[in-house]
Amino acid sequence: MNEPKNYSDTGNAKSNQTEYTVTEISSSLKKTVEERFGYVRIRGEITGFRGAHSSGHCYFALKDDRARIEAVIWKGVANKLKHFPEEGLEVIASGKLTTYPGSSKYQVVIDNLEPAGAGALMALLQERKAKLEAEGLFAPERKQLLPYMPKTIGVITSPTGAVIRDVLHRISDRFPLHVIVWPVRVQGETTGVEVSNAINGFNTMKNKPDLIIVARGGGSVEDLWGFNDEIVIRAAANSDIPLISAVGHETDWTLLDLAADVRAPTPTGAAELAIPVKAELDATVASYKARLQSALSRQLEKARSNLLAATRGLASPDMLLAMPRRRLDEATGRLGRGLDMATRRKRTSYESVSGRLSHRGLSASIARNHDRLDALGRRANAAHLNKVQTTSRLVSELTRRNFNAFENQVTRTKARYDQANRLLGSLSYKSILERGYAVVRNAKNTPIASTEKIKAGDAFSVELKDGRISGVAAGGDLKPSTPNKLIKSPTDPSSQGDLF
Repeated sequence: MNEPKNYSDTGNAKSNQTEYTVTEISSSLKKTVEERFGYVRIRGEITGFRGAHSSGHCYFALKDDRARIEAVIWKGVANKLKHFPEEGLEVIASGKLTTYPGSSKYQVVIDNLEPAGAGALMALLQERKAKLEAEGLFAPERKQLLPYMPKTIGVITSPTGAVIRDVLHRISDRFPLHVIVWPVRVQGETTGVEVSNAINGFNTMKNKPDLIIVARGGGSVEDLWGFNDEIVIRAAANSDIPLISAVGHETDWTLLDLAADVRAPTPTGAAELAIPVKAELDATVASYKARLQSALSRQLEKARSNLLAATRGLASPDMLLAMPRRRLDEATGRLGRGLDMATRRKRTSYESVSGRLSHRGLSASIARNHDRLDALGRRANAAHLNKVQTTSRLVSELTRRNFNAFENQVTRTKARYDQANRLLGSLSYKSILERGYAVVRNAKNTPIASTEKIKAGDAFSVELKDGRISGVAAGGDLKPSTPNKLIKSPTDPSSQGDLF
């Protein structure tokens, strides 16, 4: 039997302590930690959380005032959490304590996460409320008026709870109409996503409801937490359809109550706010109908009374026709007598005329008329001759006066023309040329008034009293103090050099 050998720690002597590989010691530590602690609940503040990793996993740490422990939430668990991690939030994490051999760290793998008490939830709720309020999602000007008589109502709630039965029962009692139920979970980690999808779904329907009711029964802050989710608040605030929030009892409140157009104390109260009572409307309509019929009856009775009063004030047909009938009778009696008298007068007149209608009387009358006609002819001829002579004298006088006026007009016109011609001659620049002055023009025949208007090499002409000469401006100082040199045109036969 071999006895154990004692090796010293010096030299090449080997130790009798057991040797472990890094993997072996890491595995042993992992097993010890997991067996010793197993499933734990840890309270601490979330730190280092920057959102989910691209893989969907969440990595952060839990800390208190003296220590820190790493934490991880796998993707499958993170999608089901009721409360998602938020930086600085104090939570109670439940999970399994283990180690990570790759970096010699221990960590807790979390499978449940909840705020550390109602106080923490309320603090988170107030913080979220302040954030959304700063964005204007709760502003009164965003609120929409509820329709007085909706035709279709969309209800977002659990299809199996008592809430939907209460809402449908109340609607059926007050005013039966079409109701569309969008089933959602009203508690749990998927509540916010499902409710926001339902609100957006109603807004994108082809036949949209006229009103949306989001309903749920009462519960704790944790139970109603899904209705505080940001995506629910934003969906409610951006809804084109008026929305009533009926979440919880009258004492409960969520951020959805602030974003909704109207908050109802209970789901049943939401149904009462949504539609009026049909029986009350029928009673109101019946009252209006009775009042209308009564008013019409009174109006007809008043019109009938007015008509009877007007009828009594009118005369009867016999009274109206009595005077015309009497006048007609009197006119009829006078007509017969008048015809007899007219006939007698016509007969007397005829008899008096017939005595004068003899042959001799007619011949005498014709002779008298013939003599009168001859006399009138002679007078007319004499008047015509007199008028012709008077007209001839008048024409002669007018002709003479017209000729004299024309001669006077020609004389006056000639005098004015001569005066204007003399004035034109006195004002003409040619009279100035007679005194020894000259006019200088450029190549465009425009007068030049200043030496600044002509440069060396420019062609120009000079008009004198007896004609024009032309030339080209020479170089040199063209200021008025130095005379310009004038070169006559080569074609001018009198060209003998400079003019100045």
